[in-house]
Amino acid sequence: MLQLVIGNKAYSSWSLRPWLLLQQFGIPFEEVLIPLYAPDTASQILRYSPTGKVPCLLDGPIQVWESIAICEYLAERYPEHAMWPRDIAQRAEARALAAEMHAGFGALRTHHPMNVRKVKPARPLRPDVASELNRFGAMVADLRGRFAAHGPFLMGEFSILDAMYAPVATRCRTYSLPLPQAAQAWVDHMLALPAMQSWFAAAQAEPWVVEATEAAGE
Repeated sequence: MLQLVIGNKAYSSWSLRPWLLLQQFGIPFEEVLIPLYAPDTASQILRYSPTGKVPCLLDGPIQVWESIAICEYLAERYPEHAMWPRDIAQRAEARALAAEMHAGFGALRTHHPMNVRKVKPARPLRPDVASELNRFGAMVADLRGRFAAHGPFLMGEFSILDAMYAPVATRCRTYSLPLPQAAQAWVDHMLALPAMQSWFAAAQAEPWVVEATEAAGE
């Protein structure tokens, strides 16, 4: 069985991405959770991943780290599932947008770290965060405008693209970030998924607290 090494569900945005992908496509896996920011965190993760970071997927002797690489591996490993859109043009766009998430949105991620256990009142946004949030909102609104007839996800059916942006959905709720109506509808739909609700419930039950993350956005 596949093993997915992840961090705290309260805080680990990168862990959520492949975890949600596996859950949504009903692929069995064993979850290995290693608490982040503990003295032995890096040494524990190094037992599984050469970078000392999560997530990492283990498929027998195969190690795959980095969320987007794990998602690509799963798409190849399980071709019966349309983890990317089947249409070549849509697939190319989805890959570009997923890579944009993986490499970008640094201000949003830095100043609004994932914390699914909290909902905080809206605050004035830094200009760099506002710019990235505007890009996200416009992107989602555009995709939903084009693909709404095919389903409720970014390109109609659930794909890696939705998994890559799922942590942004959690940040929008945590920090009460303003969004266009179409983008807010996608966020609400994502957060209501049974898999996401399961992640949130597990996060609430975790005993670990990272004070710096808890204080963010206040």
